[in-house]
Amino acid sequence: MSHDLSLAQSNAFELARTLMVPVTLFEVDGEYGVMPSDELDDADVVVLHEYDPHQFSPSH
Repeated sequence: MSHDLSLAQSNAFELARTLMVPVTLFEVDGEYGVMPSDELDDADVVVLHEYDPHQFSPSH
């Protein structure tokens, strides 16, 4: 399961960087999901992390 979480975290980070919007990594019924944070609203999910592409500095 930790491998699945690592993959979900990596994909969530890349999605945030691609879309350049905050995305939320969440868990529901033992599965992981990612969606833009502003679309999540009051869903009945366990929020694991929010990735905001504007909080990370350039790599150079």
